[in-house]
Amino acid sequence: MCSSCSAVHVNRRAFLAAGGAVGAAGILSSLGAHPLRAALPQLPDVAPKQPPRVRVVFLYPPADVVNAGELEDSWRGHHWFTWPGNQFRPEEQEQVFIQQIRQIADRLGVTVDFEPVAIYQEAKVAAFIERAKSEPLDAVLIVNFWNTFSPWAARMAAESAPTAIVYHSVGSNHQLPPESLRKAEGIYYIHSIENWEEIERGLCAVRCRKMLAQSRLLRISGQQQETTQALEPALNVDLVTVPAAEFNALFDSIETDDALVRDAVEFKHRAARAWDVADEHFVDAMRAHRAVAAIMQRHAADAITIECLFLKHRKPCVSFAINNGQLVPCGCENHLDGTLTLMLGRWLLERPGFLHNPEFDTSENRYLGAHCTCAWQLHGPHGAAQAYFVRPFFHQLPPTPALDVQWTPDEPVMLAKYLSGQTTLSCWTGKVLYSPTSPPVGGCATRVLVSFDDVKDVCDVYQGPHPVLFCGDRAAARRFRAFARMYRLMLVGNV
Repeated sequence: MCSSCSAVHVNRRAFLAAGGAVGAAGILSSLGAHPLRAALPQLPDVAPKQPPRVRVVFLYPPADVVNAGELEDSWRGHHWFTWPGNQFRPEEQEQVFIQQIRQIADRLGVTVDFEPVAIYQEAKVAAFIERAKSEPLDAVLIVNFWNTFSPWAARMAAESAPTAIVYHSVGSNHQLPPESLRKAEGIYYIHSIENWEEIERGLCAVRCRKMLAQSRLLRISGQQQETTQALEPALNVDLVTVPAAEFNALFDSIETDDALVRDAVEFKHRAARAWDVADEHFVDAMRAHRAVAAIMQRHAADAITIECLFLKHRKPCVSFAINNGQLVPCGCENHLDGTLTLMLGRWLLERPGFLHNPEFDTSENRYLGAHCTCAWQLHGPHGAAQAYFVRPFFHQLPPTPALDVQWTPDEPVMLAKYLSGQTTLSCWTGKVLYSPTSPPVGGCATRVLVSFDDVKDVCDVYQGPHPVLFCGDRAAARRFRAFARMYRLMLVGNV
């Protein structure tokens, strides 16, 4: 008996008839707008997430306090306006910052509370710290407009909340920025000129950590006999592991209905080309997609990784490609670090990643990423989609469908990998060269060749199997740097 005989047989005529019924409009609209979850059982939804809370405070003195010689710094006897000087107009600058911070926070879904009055007294600093410690804050954002207040900013950042963003405007400091801020662990220090992107990076890192701490990663293991639960300590992600037998039984219980066949037809017709994959395997791919969604809902999971290589016709390659494009992180082969990296990218970049295995062209110093679950919506659900082919899974019969996604030449990308247990995050920036054909290149269904920035030996980027490629430039990659700084991870790479 062949290895795929347990798959549901689909009548060829019925499959073609479903394709005619769908029509061109349906083919183009359904996959772009919906995650192909028709006729799912009614199972509990994932619990709603609480937004992160950030307290924003400004540091500067009123002009009349300085003029009266009442400011608590060494220049008080001179009635002296240290940097930024008496023409900086801090009250007006504060309003500009408030407007920008509110816009960023609204866009990210972060709750921000503003201290009503700028702080310029040590007693007020101590009172702020005690009040902040008594509240469920995820971070503080300290905007310092006064040179001699840097020690206060450092103290507030260290003592008020789990992490902090300290914005110190250029021209509000004298000589080198203070090392107590510039090299501090657990805070994101910004010394720049109206750099709203940097503030957004810091707030995005806070959001990411808050969302991960409320997320559950479901692991499907062929080695597991019972359900277990654990916690990933650095990111605080809830880890639930269940036996592969549960997924297999769920898949086997899903019957082929008209909606499922229509989804299979739409997926096939959406491809630029499909070859050597039988129609029943397209249907099985949609059964696997429905099983993935159902088991995630059953366990209230936000992300999933499955020991998938030996599931035969149940392999979820297509489902993972669809879900990742919809910002539902799905990782191959029950790989923890790779899937956690996908989860980081979902919240830091709001983009799916391509979890893959690496190869190296050492003669030309180039990097090849290859795997079978690449999303065609590499820029997210609302971004431009990539063309893709459908071809058989490269390694094991039966020949189930896998995606050969065509990457855009010269597009900037980043290679990221989180290493659990090592509190390490790597990030390397580069650009796409092209998507090599197979043959002459082997590996897996999707293949992308990359050149990295300022890397003399391409093998230096290797951090083990299943790193993740994201579309995005160097500015986007700096969100990983902000996250590493604020949450005490060692950052490796060229960012």
